[in-house]
Amino acid sequence: MFAAVTRRTFLKHSATAAGGLALAPAALAEEKRAPLFKISLAQWSLHRAFFGKKLDPLQFAAIAKTDYDIHAVEYVNQFYKDKKKDDAYLKDLKKVADDAGVRSVLIMCDGEGALGDPDEKKRQQAVENHYRWVEWAKFLGCHSIRVNAETNKVGTREEQAQRATDGLRKLTEFGTKHEIGVIVENHGGLSSDGAWLAGVMKAVDNKYCGTLPDFGNFYSYDRYKGVDELMPSAKGVSAKSHDFDDKGEETHTDYHKMMAIVVNKHNYHGFVGVEYEGGKLSEPDGIKATKKLLEVVRAELAKG
Repeated sequence: MFAAVTRRTFLKHSATAAGGLALAPAALAEEKRAPLFKISLAQWSLHRAFFGKKLDPLQFAAIAKTDYDIHAVEYVNQFYKDKKKDDAYLKDLKKVADDAGVRSVLIMCDGEGALGDPDEKKRQQAVENHYRWVEWAKFLGCHSIRVNAETNKVGTREEQAQRATDGLRKLTEFGTKHEIGVIVENHGGLSSDGAWLAGVMKAVDNKYCGTLPDFGNFYSYDRYKGVDELMPSAKGVSAKSHDFDDKGEETHTDYHKMMAIVVNKHNYHGFVGVEYEGGKLSEPDGIKATKKLLEVVRAELAKG
């Protein structure tokens, strides 16, 4: 279920009467149903509105569809911490998404402890702290939870990799029982080193453990190199955005170059999450600008 979705090659048939080439009707219908990649909305894009109580987290899926015409969402556990054990709330959250016809893609999990903690007991506790979010993801119909390969920056590069591998492997074993993936974002520390995180993925060696490459979280590391290194195990992509020029281009990331790596080089056709984190545009305008840019790039890539 985690293999990259391969885009079908549509056969061209002779249109002898017109003397040209045309796609068969069935292929045209498939083309309409299967875009080059799908767009989802990361809840963090509206974090100021949710933290400020201007929006209700329960209504996130409906907001994504009604306000942005986005039909897939990526939840952030920070907005549901006090509801973690509330089964009734979870059912309501699913109902909102189902009623809106919105797909729940993943849950971004933070604040549950370091999966690479140098203290073995704390590391195990961090693993178990994530169990409930795996259960949430399963109930909502998500494919994964997104976690952090946090190591508290203790020890050598290799030692930190070993601890992160241990915590991720144990959590992934639980996720596998529920057919829920455990995917790691480049999110600070050594996880923002593409080569290091790619090595951890190889060490975990479980198809349910993968990555969520984020365009904007590489800091001093080359973002294009980092995404390229993480794409072989990617189960999702986070299109982080901050600022835009007067032509609608993101000023920190060349989306055309980046998405060519994602789609053309690595044959990825799954969800790409809009994650606006800027301050110059309002959150709604930033979301719309990011979505529009992704749509422009998608159309360009589709033309070859």
